[in-house]
Amino acid sequence: MIHTTDTGSLRVVTVDRPSRRNALRPVDLDDLEAAVADTDAAVVYLHGAGDAFCAGADLDVVADLEDPAAFARHGQRVADAIETAESVVVAGVNGAARGGGVELALACDLRIATPAATFAEPGVQFGLFGAWGGTARLPRALCEGDALDFALSGRVVDAAEAKRIGLVSRVVADPREVAEEVAANEPDALAVVKARMRDDAPREQQERAEAAAFERLVRAHAADIAADRERE
Repeated sequence: MIHTTDTGSLRVVTVDRPSRRNALRPVDLDDLEAAVADTDAAVVYLHGAGDAFCAGADLDVVADLEDPAAFARHGQRVADAIETAESVVVAGVNGAARGGGVELALACDLRIATPAATFAEPGVQFGLFGAWGGTARLPRALCEGDALDFALSGRVVDAAEAKRIGLVSRVVADPREVAEEVAANEPDALAVVKARMRDDAPREQQERAEAAAFERLVRAHAADIAADRERE
């Protein structure tokens, strides 16, 4: 079950199935995609209810799949929606992130952990692997050696190690405070920075787009820039 709460420029999205460690069924994936995509909020904060972030796919569903490839594509579509959302998406990993939960966190723009957070891709222990885009995103977030070690071992990584290898960018008591910190900034600038840093076009094309975006923001916020200069 997915809940949303909107406060100013921040939307809080809660995966709320604590009895199942927030494991996701197809209906939950659909609701999560809608919660992230259907908002004008500058920042979306994604977290889990209870003591887990997300256990990934509900294994009761996986065991009975008639079309496993379609289920994998379903999860990939949701992860892609998170990655390409206009909003900045912040994952607040407050506990266990497993399998698809790690993959959804990887699709977020920022991954912020509490000291209690743990991460693992345990599917290899029973013949599976993360198929919601994890094999593509993990080597982008970590160096290849750390990515392979994490994915092939199935071992549990704690928050401190996750920070060391680049799986998360901060370890804090309350990740929502980081989302609120980001949301306090100018929404136009946030959207441009995300779009530019997500751009995988050739370097020259990226730089042209960067210059055009900079011009657009300068013209849109000329009065604010002048006021800030006067305050210096």
